[in-house]
Amino acid sequence: DGRITVDTEFGVSNKAHTKGGSKMFLSDGSRVRVGDLLYGIIVQSGNDACIVVAEGLAGSEEAFARLMNQRAQALGMSGSNFANASGWPDPDHRMTVRDLAFLGQRIITEFPEYYPLFSVESFTWEGITQRNRNPLLGLGIGADGLKTGHTEEAGYGLVGSAVMEERRIVFVISGLPSTEARALEAEQIVNWAFRQFVEKKVLDGGTRVTAAPVWLGTETEVGLVTKEDVTLLMPALAQGTPQAEVSYSGPIEAPVSEGEEIAALTIKRPG
Repeated sequence: DGRITVDTEFGVSNKAHTKGGSKMFLSDGSRVRVGDLLYGIIVQSGNDACIVVAEGLAGSEEAFARLMNQRAQALGMSGSNFANASGWPDPDHRMTVRDLAFLGQRIITEFPEYYPLFSVESFTWEGITQRNRNPLLGLGIGADGLKTGHTEEAGYGLVGSAVMEERRIVFVISGLPSTEARALEAEQIVNWAFRQFVEKKVLDGGTRVTAAPVWLGTETEVGLVTKEDVTLLMPALAQGTPQAEVSYSGPIEAPVSEGEEIAALTIKRPG
């Protein structure tokens, strides 16, 4: 909303400087650009960089966590509760797999100017080069994000995304016993998603599906059409024909305007 830019500088507190775990290795008392902090967070998984941003925006990490919870609830992330800015283990810090996937999708769609940072394979700060921990980058399978994670309780996890022929997948894995197991599982799930499922267009936009009766109108019924193309994600070897049903509250009271949404189309895939 314009309060900060990538060139805004935030100061590094002693709390941020001394934080353990993965680090950007920020110097105590230094000032760092937000643009560099984003690289430190996304590429290097820097807990220190997360705290610097939290303190810069909200005054303290605790205050920022409260803002995170408010925003999460507003977005519908009902299975999440944040106790800090970095994901540092805490009994009150929890996210569901659903919320992780939802957040990944939001980052991709809402921040296209920043999403490419997730595919940066290494970043150097103060002479220290660290590689992106995402094991899928550089494998040639379309992976371009998002973020690894690890705690003793949660194990090794990854919120990942890949795109192939304009089709994007977002996935979450968690609870793996090692970085090697995480890398193997992540690659397998990407290959499985792209090879075992296909997108099929079942209706062109504007196709008349059925008609609904109209009450007190010059016409006795109105045609119901799809607003846009309808595509389904189907198992590649799926048998049978999708079943469709249209639901609405009728009869429809006149007048009815072209383009007005008055019905729902539900398509059920075999199985």
